[in-house]
Amino acid sequence: MVGRLKLFTLPAVAMTSSRWIACAPVGWRSGLLLASILWASSAGHTGPTPAQGQAGTGPASSSASLRIGGSSTVFPILREAIQAFRAAGQRAAIDLRETGSSDGFRRFCAGQLEIANASRPINARELKACASQRISFIELPIAFDALTVVVNPANSWARQISSAELARLWGRQAQGTVDRWVEVNRDWPDRPIKLCGPGKDSGTYDYFNKAINGSADNSRSDYTASEDDTVIVRCVAENPNALGYFGYSYFKNNAQRLRALAILTDAGAVSPSALNVQTGRYRPLSRPLFIYVNDQAMIRSPELQKFITFTIRNGLRIVAQAGDIPLPASTYRLVEAKLYKRVLGSAFAGDLPVGLSIGEALRRSFDLNKLPQFR
Repeated sequence: MVGRLKLFTLPAVAMTSSRWIACAPVGWRSGLLLASILWASSAGHTGPTPAQGQAGTGPASSSASLRIGGSSTVFPILREAIQAFRAAGQRAAIDLRETGSSDGFRRFCAGQLEIANASRPINARELKACASQRISFIELPIAFDALTVVVNPANSWARQISSAELARLWGRQAQGTVDRWVEVNRDWPDRPIKLCGPGKDSGTYDYFNKAINGSADNSRSDYTASEDDTVIVRCVAENPNALGYFGYSYFKNNAQRLRALAILTDAGAVSPSALNVQTGRYRPLSRPLFIYVNDQAMIRSPELQKFITFTIRNGLRIVAQAGDIPLPASTYRLVEAKLYKRVLGSAFAGDLPVGLSIGEALRRSFDLNKLPQFR
């Protein structure tokens, strides 16, 4: 089932054009490992200055509406950023759409979006698509997420679930065969399971299947699917036999209607929470969240420059208010430095890493020593 398209649009209001001035971050502590990685490895990797005018496709006018699309998981963060941007007295026409990470990347690499939201890094196919259209971009981590497995509150038997049980339930081999709770765990009742989850355009779909089933496309298809996480919330909340998965903020914002399952790990049963993600205990379902910015569009558009700078500088507050897990405060200064220095390309080289701690994922995100063909 194709997810409902969600729109969040601000009215167009004239902005006073001004030159974008970004100040390099100050006050870094000497113990910040990421700071040394960023500054040591960024030399020689910055993009062209506006005066150089490297060719690229994208929006033709800086006065055009800012178009943002992609991940349903990142959608609440950008919605909160737009609201805060407006409350701060800034005005721009901003069109925000929730269509899934994969759809967002397709549109972004076709020059149809200034910003793509993503719950996974850009993949190799998408990197090639962007390169073919001469789209250069800046990859900015914005938050961390605990991908959350949920059941209906009326469920009295399931309190925790292992990765092996999730694979038994969600892998391609389960289609048409594993459809009762007792077939997942012998201690659970002989009752039907109603499965609810992301559609194929969702980065959450890719990440969950890679982490649990070993491949981004190894999933059964006989379940209620949507790229709109509110549809998945409703699917689980309305059926006592249901189980689903999505980003942490959607569970947190619907905690009265859902119950999260702890994930069984070598360290025991670990529940999804900001603390368990930040301490690296919630594996393998923790992941970084990203925004991708069209570099050439940012050169041309003062509105885009102002909005993206505002979002990163206020990232900790914006992400927390959206119900997601913020990065450390010092890390947002590093992300702003990456934006300020216009470090282009992806640090993940088309890979979809799973099971990383927040520290490992952030070090990977700021590792700029990748081969040129992956940039």
